[in-house]
Amino acid sequence: MNSIAENQSELGFVGIGAMGLRMAGRLLKHGFRVTVFDLNAEKASALIESGGTVAHSIAKLASSADVVLSSLPNDEAVLSVYAGPDGVMKHIRRGSMIIEMSTVSPETSRELRRLGAARGVSVLDVPVSGSTPAAEQGLLTLFCGGDEDSYNSAKAIFDAIGKQHFYLGPSGSGTTMKLVVNTVLGVGMQAIAEAVSFGEKAGLDRRRLLEVMSKTAVVAPAHLGKLTKALELDYRPEFAIGLMNKDFRLILETALAVQAPMPAAASSFPINNAEFAEHPDYDFCAVIDRMEKFAKINFAKQNSRGETIQDRKAAAPNGKAARVG
Repeated sequence: MNSIAENQSELGFVGIGAMGLRMAGRLLKHGFRVTVFDLNAEKASALIESGGTVAHSIAKLASSADVVLSSLPNDEAVLSVYAGPDGVMKHIRRGSMIIEMSTVSPETSRELRRLGAARGVSVLDVPVSGSTPAAEQGLLTLFCGGDEDSYNSAKAIFDAIGKQHFYLGPSGSGTTMKLVVNTVLGVGMQAIAEAVSFGEKAGLDRRRLLEVMSKTAVVAPAHLGKLTKALELDYRPEFAIGLMNKDFRLILETALAVQAPMPAAASSFPINNAEFAEHPDYDFCAVIDRMEKFAKINFAKQNSRGETIQDRKAAAPNGKAARVG
């Protein structure tokens, strides 16, 4: 398969959400011609200023693209976009490529590969690791499953989106690796939440506790910024708790299917679920707040300006906690 290069290939991007907006923006910045589609036309139109073209249907986008990329919220959305009655598979040209970047079940990835093979289309599952700031700066990590020649031909796309990308094996390997990584992300966040509430309950000053934890070698880079968010009572989403909730479900379902015991993930999921039920618009690090509530820590938490989370909720026009700083 010929390598995909800037100004030589037509790209289509479906799903202009928090991550899709930034990834499509990176492709435009690197000189790719990109046509975008989102059910919310206003979101898609946000890329016009950067040089993007808006398609008014998936059919229009798929029929004119050499490569179709997508970043969608869940398995149902992915199957609808690709296998629906007027979806990508019905209109994409033979010899084209699909790069599906959502975090979904490995079985969904393998189903797309089967559908693509029937159409003469190569399908790669390439989920990404990293939050919205990393997507903005092109610092994502990409995990690829599917045909290795197709992976090699698409490296220019991957280089535009992320700082590193890895080929893992056949279809479903990319999404499996993403679930492995997010197991560490979610369980690690729960461990930090328990440690923070334990320290507070045992009498440590919350601010000093969080500041010192951030200086230790045991906190991973992906969790480091979450300590700052907790310190400032800033639970605005960079990686939404609803997405982590979905990923926990996929992790446990996949683990059950392959008979892999996951006791730590299984015990972390209900805490995430409880926080998601109360604050679906928060970042996944809000499990820190959830554990503090479970521990009945009864003093008002304050950020660096002496404001409590209650102060910030009252000051926000929609009643949600707004960022301070």
